[in-house]
Amino acid sequence: MNKAVNDGVWSGTWVAERLGVELVGDDSLTDLLGLALRRNPKRAHLLVSNVLGKHVPQSPSVVYGHGFALGRRVRDLLGDAEAARAVVLGYAETATGLGHSVADGIALAPYLHSTRRPIPGITPAGGFEESHSHATSHLLLPEDPGLLAGEGPLVLVDDEFSTGNTILNTIRDLHARYPRRRYVVVALVDMRSPVDAGRLDDFAREIAARVDLVTAASGTVNLPEGVLEKGQALVARFEDTHPGARGTARPATNHPHPAINRVDLLWPRNLPDGGRHGFTPTHRIRLESALPTMAARLAEALPADATRVHILGFEELMYAPLRLARELEQVAQGIEVTYSTTTRSPVLAVDDAGYAIRTRLTFPAHDTPADGPGDRYAYNIAGAGFDTVVAVVDDTADTPELHSPDGLLAQLAAHTPHVVLAVIPSYTPERPPMLPEPLRGPAFSSYAPEDVGWLLQDLSDVTLEAPTEEREEAIQSGGAHYAESLPVEYQPSEQYQELFQAALKTSSARLAQAVGAVTELVLAERSPRPVLVSLARAGTPVGVLMRRWARFRHGLDLPHYAVSIVRGRGIDANALRWLAAHHDPADVVFVDGWTGKGAITRELADAVKEFEADGGATGFDPEIAVLADPGSCVRTYGTREDFLIPSACLNSTVSGLISRTVLRADLVGPDDFHGAKFYRELAGADVSVDFLDAVAARFPEVVEAVDDTVKELLAGDREPTWEGWAAVERISEEYGIHDVNLVKPGVGETTRVLLRRVPWKILARAGAGADLDHVRLLAEQRGVPVEEVAELPYTCVGLIHPKYTRGATGADGRAVGV
Repeated sequence: MNKAVNDGVWSGTWVAERLGVELVGDDSLTDLLGLALRRNPKRAHLLVSNVLGKHVPQSPSVVYGHGFALGRRVRDLLGDAEAARAVVLGYAETATGLGHSVADGIALAPYLHSTRRPIPGITPAGGFEESHSHATSHLLLPEDPGLLAGEGPLVLVDDEFSTGNTILNTIRDLHARYPRRRYVVVALVDMRSPVDAGRLDDFAREIAARVDLVTAASGTVNLPEGVLEKGQALVARFEDTHPGARGTARPATNHPHPAINRVDLLWPRNLPDGGRHGFTPTHRIRLESALPTMAARLAEALPADATRVHILGFEELMYAPLRLARELEQVAQGIEVTYSTTTRSPVLAVDDAGYAIRTRLTFPAHDTPADGPGDRYAYNIAGAGFDTVVAVVDDTADTPELHSPDGLLAQLAAHTPHVVLAVIPSYTPERPPMLPEPLRGPAFSSYAPEDVGWLLQDLSDVTLEAPTEEREEAIQSGGAHYAESLPVEYQPSEQYQELFQAALKTSSARLAQAVGAVTELVLAERSPRPVLVSLARAGTPVGVLMRRWARFRHGLDLPHYAVSIVRGRGIDANALRWLAAHHDPADVVFVDGWTGKGAITRELADAVKEFEADGGATGFDPEIAVLADPGSCVRTYGTREDFLIPSACLNSTVSGLISRTVLRADLVGPDDFHGAKFYRELAGADVSVDFLDAVAARFPEVVEAVDDTVKELLAGDREPTWEGWAAVERISEEYGIHDVNLVKPGVGETTRVLLRRVPWKILARAGAGADLDHVRLLAEQRGVPVEEVAELPYTCVGLIHPKYTRGATGADGRAVGV
């Protein structure tokens, strides 16, 4: 029912004459658009597209051709190289099919459309509001969370560009998560006012990105003063006095016993029904090859005497019905095929040639929508003279409500002799095995439950500790991995505890400044809403402190988790799966206490790459944010000084009473988190919360210093030099060790050598002072020599005995031989 079908009268005449609304612009505007009214407190008039395939039945070739042509123009604008890096995003529900068609025209880019249908277990990768709409919440639910994380152009497709608010809201939300240099806005018509037209350029300058606009036609809508109130009054009057405005404006043909012919299209297995979760060029090729067979099956289901067949899609399900309709149109001889879809939008129906919405069918929602039951609509179907209507829905919508006496099928059957139902499988991404929720204190750890969620399993009831001698004998005799058992937890002497308290008192301000600096860098460069993921266990206190700083300085309540990473075995892949299912991987920031030579930095990068190669979610950034980066291994750090971090002085008693993580085949299955123990019995010696409180208490006094530090860091060169690794290689050769894995640089790593390993000697920078008091005490207790070195790049370095020494393990965690 385009302009010609409406008896040669422009389908906006009725509204224009009564409200004084004018369309001004390209000559093609009145061919593309009509006008209608709706009950809406924000905007009474509705621009009704004649070529979108939503409200107005139209030839599917016309509908598809408009979108495809826009896509070709985008490809010409971008060039093939950039088009291949692009992602196309369409808007639910009206522009899902248009966006698909644009993506087909580009041909090289994947497609995603927003949705108002949440899927349990699938975490949104973003969302935005449509300010003028009656239904505002749009979700982005890509199967691949990394789909939107690339740096290529983002092509946003909507049916009309009226104020630009929806587009700007989308770009603003996505740009904060996935900044990129270029956006292309695509619409059938650009109807912005002169004031709104300038906002897009201003916004592009604001985000420092290029924003292009591609449209089929342009113009503006001139609205006289008081048009909203006049429109609302007109809608109210017609709904009260014209029954057809609420239902059908033409008498129904009597078909009391509708015969619904169901056809199985043989939709290809695991082919998405649309772009709700992403639709790739490979999916497009599969669909193209399957369309002829599906269209043939549809043609066989039509009555032999059919001459006017209408394909009716379903809300967001626009593209699959459109492609079926276009294929049928090309192969069905002597049949006029048209296409439109049902909708959520309530629009006034007026049976007048000068009005875009002639008739309206109202029926109950039949897809158990998240926003609850409500009316749905099909426009311009009643009285159109179709002899067959083919309703195409997904299986989620094939419900009793669809088949009820007042449902869509019965409504269609009252207005056409034949109704055919085609049900397409609703594609839902496969979900990994259900993983448990994170462990939290006080049931697991001495931290408050909001401080951290442990993506671990509780092995507290399993005996895993062994004396060093027995443990190392097992490792060396059977090639056991260090993560398969636990060392006996070091119990600090009274003298050592006093050293810890003194160190905490003298270093808490310096520590607070480093916490503030690294947190500010994360917020400025990584994500405005980061998900902190500590590498258990040394990273956990740092993650909790970063979370406290974000709340103190910005009022943010950041999620924080702790995960296991094991040298030689990588990060816990199930923990990554859990994170991807509950958060956007692009928001995840891995956190650790410090870098030594950077082995864990490299381990994490390799583990994330392996996780993606095995089919895991993409988008995780493997670069660690650390408090101190003396090894120059990362870009995100609070300081590169090698100073004493008091939490490195102790083990579980400063880390929530949690052990080092455990990975053993008989305890940790393929679908389990790595394990750890909660040492409840050490509660009397626990200083975990005391440590946090002491550092957080210094936050107010270091704010100015943090700001200065961050300004300096943002302006400076922070590219990793890996000078720590070079120093370790030099020390390894100089001392005849010939294995960098047995050289542990920095205060933190040296402390670990003395607490957990079998140390050979300690190298200390001459004049290191109080930062090494606890190291000297531990070395004295264990009979380990401390050798002062004049030009040491670290404050200290711990050396593990290179041969036959219990505790000496290589890069793969196994014992080192001769």
